[in-house]
Amino acid sequence: MSTYRPGGFQILPPIVKNLIIINVLVFAATYVLKTGGIINLEYYLALFHWKSPLFRPWQIVTHFFMHANLAHLFFNMFALWMFGNVIENTLGPKRFLIFYFVCGLGAAFCHMLVFTWENAEAIRLFSQLPALQQNEVINHVMATNYGPAMAGPMVTPMLGASGAIMGVLFAFGYLFPNMEIYIYFLIPLKAKYFVAIYAALELFSGFRNSPTDNVAHFAHLGGMLFAFLLLKAWKLSSRTMWRY
Repeated sequence: MSTYRPGGFQILPPIVKNLIIINVLVFAATYVLKTGGIINLEYYLALFHWKSPLFRPWQIVTHFFMHANLAHLFFNMFALWMFGNVIENTLGPKRFLIFYFVCGLGAAFCHMLVFTWENAEAIRLFSQLPALQQNEVINHVMATNYGPAMAGPMVTPMLGASGAIMGVLFAFGYLFPNMEIYIYFLIPLKAKYFVAIYAALELFSGFRNSPTDNVAHFAHLGGMLFAFLLLKAWKLSSRTMWRY
């Protein structure tokens, strides 16, 4: 049985607790600095396409801690606590932290692949512009929220912890498939069915590709995929966990 025992079960284990604290602090700083007209941290910490003048290497990690609004932050942090406390108590802090970041990075990788494919023509046209003109276009869009269509993918950020958290959700359903989740706190549903339904909805929404949908569905699926691959690499499954 590959379970983490030292210290016993904690309702708010250290990695989950610190991740929540960091996310809340970054959101608060972003809000205060943006509303104060000082700086918009989204342009520096959210993840932009690698061909965008706004892209910086550190964004690959920092976008985990950025959120679009209070509701986005709340539901992500609630899910991180709800499912993350079980997974961290099972894997242990160090392994959980590795798991969380691998899922987040995998989510970003999958999102970027799909995003590049969906916007290939616009990205190609933008890339053909001289560097100076690229920067002028980006600055214009940032100042006016308006610009040529080809600039759209270059100023579209990916932000939020959802990809990593979807990996944690997948791990919950994969390791403890028969534990019950209460939908709207009323309707019991086994974790394995909840995760399967959620993944199917994400896949459907991703392929539907509604123009009004600003959710990175393939990032969510990417987080789940990399969670599965890492759990398989670690040889962890419901058979090696507690039986629920």
